[in-house]
Amino acid sequence: MLGTVVNAGAIVAGGCVGLLAKKGIPEHMEDAVHKAMGLAVIVIGVNGVAANMLSVGADGALASSGELLLVFSLVLGVLAGEALRIDERLNGASALVEQKLHLSGFAASFVSGTLIYCVGAMAIIGSLNDGLLGDASVLFVKSTLDGICSIVLAATMGPGVIFSAIPVFLYQGGITLLAGVLEPFLQGELLRQICAVGYVLVGCIGINFMGSYKIKTANFLPALLVPPLWAAIQSLWH
Repeated sequence: MLGTVVNAGAIVAGGCVGLLAKKGIPEHMEDAVHKAMGLAVIVIGVNGVAANMLSVGADGALASSGELLLVFSLVLGVLAGEALRIDERLNGASALVEQKLHLSGFAASFVSGTLIYCVGAMAIIGSLNDGLLGDASVLFVKSTLDGICSIVLAATMGPGVIFSAIPVFLYQGGITLLAGVLEPFLQGELLRQICAVGYVLVGCIGINFMGSYKIKTANFLPALLVPPLWAAIQSLWH
């Protein structure tokens, strides 16, 4: 659990630094910083999708896989999310927190931070290594990256980023504690499929940063469950 504890601590520390830095950003520059952050997050999302869907063959040619499952995951996921009104409920709960604690921008920064920190392969692989081998090196590297990202997110979006350390702790800590059970499943093709869907959600966050169009990213969260469910169904056929 050491890697997860350090990771959550880095997010909290980075968020606190970001809130202090936020006071030094002139109001007329905030929109430009938001758009710059949006472009960076979109690139991270596209790069993550490409890394998990593209491969290089023995002849050096690029090959792709998983496109159909990605489409079905997003469509089925957003249908479930809309039916459950995940985004609406999350924003409602976050609005209560904002009112009680006077934390402006809590909802957007909390959701954005949680997704960015949790969807990558480093969160899963690092947590498995920590639980199985006692090797937290991957999570230490992730902690550095998340801490830097937390500074930028808190400076541009608000204090909700700090609270995203809670789901990160529960998510990665759960994988670490259950590593022996989860390790045979969370690897190979299934891991790539889950990460590909996750990075599409990261790209959605980047588009929201740009401010021209609002995607209800939280409603896509059930899409992350489609690849594991499909893998479970396939296993029944073999």
